[in-house]
Amino acid sequence: MNFASDLATVTHGIQLAVAPVFLLTAVSGMIAAVAGRLARIIDRARFLENKLEAGGVEEARAKKMYAELGELRHRGWLVNGCLALLTFCAILIGLTIVLLFLGETSDLPILKIATVSFLSGVFCFLLALLCFLAETLLATRLLKFAELPQQPQSPPL
Repeated sequence: MNFASDLATVTHGIQLAVAPVFLLTAVSGMIAAVAGRLARIIDRARFLENKLEAGGVEEARAKKMYAELGELRHRGWLVNGCLALLTFCAILIGLTIVLLFLGETSDLPILKIATVSFLSGVFCFLLALLCFLAETLLATRLLKFAELPQQPQSPPL
């Protein structure tokens, strides 16, 4: 394996390899946002579980709380899937950076591997965005938007 000895080739290799770093920045921002959503889901689930374990919750309210826990579990799965896809994306983009640099500065024929690695990373990012969209849609479906409590109807006179 021979490495490039001139500065121009190494400089061009660095420039080529740095371009995917911008995608890594976007991925890290998404990971932070999604991890925050997971923390909120966990906090809400713990709150509901503690209330149910403490007892004293009327049966109708407990059923609603268990239903919400089921929805939170579903949201948690979506968020975990999103985080896994974002992590795979970051790994693949990091691998792309290494492959591009090595391909430019050595005589290794790895351009096709770098292409597959980059496209796989972008595909993981798109799937993660779909998981994020599904989770946010599910989260907004759970909102009650200040519904009025149901009043018992009085019998007609």
